[in-house]
Amino acid sequence: MILVNEQVERIISAGIDIGTSTTKLVISELSLRNVAGGGQVPKIEITDKEILYRSPIFRTPLVSETVIDIPAVQRMVESEYQKAGITIENIQTGAVIITGETATKQNAEEMVYRLSNAAGEFLVAAAGPDLEGIIAAKGSGAYQHSIKTRKTVANIDIGGGTANIAVYRSGMLCGTCTLHIGGRLVEWEGAKVKVAPSIGKWLKSIGRSPLNGEGAIIANEMAKVLSRFLAGSFTKEDELLLVGKEPSWTERIDVLMFSGGVSDCIYHEEREDESFRDIGMMLAASIKESEELAAWEWEQPVETVRATVLGAGAHTTEISGATIEVNDSHLPVRNIPVYRVDFHGGLDDVTAKMTQAVQDAITIYDALQEGLNFAFYLTNLPYQSFRDIHRLAVAFTEALKQKPNRQQPLIIVMDSDYGKALGQTILANQPDLPVICIDQTEVEHGDYLDIGRLLRTGVVPVVVKTLTFHS
Repeated sequence: MILVNEQVERIISAGIDIGTSTTKLVISELSLRNVAGGGQVPKIEITDKEILYRSPIFRTPLVSETVIDIPAVQRMVESEYQKAGITIENIQTGAVIITGETATKQNAEEMVYRLSNAAGEFLVAAAGPDLEGIIAAKGSGAYQHSIKTRKTVANIDIGGGTANIAVYRSGMLCGTCTLHIGGRLVEWEGAKVKVAPSIGKWLKSIGRSPLNGEGAIIANEMAKVLSRFLAGSFTKEDELLLVGKEPSWTERIDVLMFSGGVSDCIYHEEREDESFRDIGMMLAASIKESEELAAWEWEQPVETVRATVLGAGAHTTEISGATIEVNDSHLPVRNIPVYRVDFHGGLDDVTAKMTQAVQDAITIYDALQEGLNFAFYLTNLPYQSFRDIHRLAVAFTEALKQKPNRQQPLIIVMDSDYGKALGQTILANQPDLPVICIDQTEVEHGDYLDIGRLLRTGVVPVVVKTLTFHS
């Protein structure tokens, strides 16, 4: 007989990264184990990750400068599955990540959803710049290095169109930032020079032009901008290269780690096709020779060009608690927006609180009353007696009468261990309501959730993500 706390379950995860320059695929095996002691509430965690297959690095197929060649990407993925000896039925979790400038293509969103259906019933994440940087930091080893050394580590993932920065200290995310710094922002086709629109204003502000043969000078300027953002001393002209918000960390950075396609040229590990006539090699040389960047300690990454795809395949998945209540016939669910309900003040006026929460969530996520679904994140719940759980369940049931589609699953996420108790109590009040109530999972207001099918260990795989197709 195998004891519960000794059970190990293995699931197959796929990571697919469709980037500005390149597309990669990784197949991983994740091992799940109950890490709680005997007699304690089961706590299932991913205890091991093994890479089963790494694809070659492919040039991202495009129909034009603004359109991804979706059939070509699908054929590429199908072919790599065959080489890996994997079928779509084997895939239980993972992520499709669309990164860099590729996320600006006209059919980027269509690409992600079509590929997810063709590549198996696994979870979909379309990376916004913040998520992209976080995933790359985990794939490169920067996140792990921050835990090991307790230092503040900045991972700079530089691809064809963007540099995604994620800063970690002792395993805690300090902040992120994304810049229009990348290897394909300036390209040459014979005597013709192509400059990405994203850096046009910045080039004008610094009085530089690749038309004048100033590619190396432009690369040097990009390296200086990068150093100023890392040091927190960026200028108004530098802000022209920002993608979205300013850097969100306040800590002083101790260590730099570089990943992405450009980092191959820095570390001379796995160069991309040198027939690509772009600024990538110049940018790598400028970063490597920069006196400003040399002021920091450098740490070589575990992975360079494959950091994001490895992060997508092995680090996007979390595991719910084991004390959950789910209707497996309604799983998986994808791209469910999260509305946060904070119970820091206890359960006073719980009926009014839940009524207002449902009303606000409908206003935000289903303003046209089309019946679009969303999840509730219940956080900071105090100790719950059976009576408290019953009060909360009744309040939920009444509040849900505001929803235009009352037959869709009620999705609840909790950071405490009351998932099964609350879910079963709601079902006792309304037996015909599909309930998906998971716990030991932390999300935030505005996050999106993918929840996979119930596993043998009584848990579900969860991907918490930000869906952004930036323009």
